[in-house]
Amino acid sequence: MFNTVLLFGNAYQKAAIDNIAHLIDVMLTRCEHVAVEDGFYRYLCRQAKDRPMPSVETFDCASDLKADLAVSLGGDGTLLGTVMWVADKGIPVLGINTGHLGYLTACNMAEAAQTFDEVMMGVFQMERRTMLTVECDGVNIEHPFALNDIAILRHDTSSMIEMETTLQGLPLTTYKADGLVVCTPTGSTAYNLSAGGPILEPTTRCLVISPLTPHSLTMRPLVVPDESVLTIVTRSRSDYYQVSVDGEEFTCPVGSQVTIRRAHYDALVIQRSDHNFANTLRHKLHWGS
Repeated sequence: MFNTVLLFGNAYQKAAIDNIAHLIDVMLTRCEHVAVEDGFYRYLCRQAKDRPMPSVETFDCASDLKADLAVSLGGDGTLLGTVMWVADKGIPVLGINTGHLGYLTACNMAEAAQTFDEVMMGVFQMERRTMLTVECDGVNIEHPFALNDIAILRHDTSSMIEMETTLQGLPLTTYKADGLVVCTPTGSTAYNLSAGGPILEPTTRCLVISPLTPHSLTMRPLVVPDESVLTIVTRSRSDYYQVSVDGEEFTCPVGSQVTIRRAHYDALVIQRSDHNFANTLRHKLHWGS
């Protein structure tokens, strides 16, 4: 089913080097073609001590990537980065957690080889996850797509900002706050959660607009359909404000308009066959503990 596999990772894997080498061996026996992101592979080779890394091809993320499956080794940040490179090409992503929480990932490192075998046998769930895209007047955004969220934030230590917001071309409100988070259901457990927003089942088709420390207590998180188009004009005492796209920030001039809408493609995220949302809440968010 998945003949060509791309492996992504981060440089925080010291405790898992031997397990990663074993996983690559498993991949090589199951797939026709396995390639590891170049910087990650060089890191693995430097860290390997008890056993050398298997010999594999490498790839550059900026190249024209073609594959049947992408595997992300790391935490949620690594998975978000992997999605950024492959989602627009329709390549599904399997997340394997080597860190702490790994809320978005399918399994941990101890389960990695078994999970990969199950995926290769077709025993898995495929989830379509809404992604967002953002535009800002006069600003070139290199990576304008987000799986989690897009946030409007005050610049440095400037005072509260005002964000004149329209929904589907109609006036919604002017938020007076430290910022504003627009998130997907996948991102509802990220920045949105700390802002007091609701947790959404990740395959639902809606977005959440959550103000950050709003001036008015009646400004509450708002759930809207995911086909909604938001435009936001920000005013501040500072000359600039920040826009964060899945944590990657860029600067916009005050008075410019930001437009946020659903991207023209979804991210494809692989989960184990026994995965369900309730278990994720209990085990990863410790509900009931």
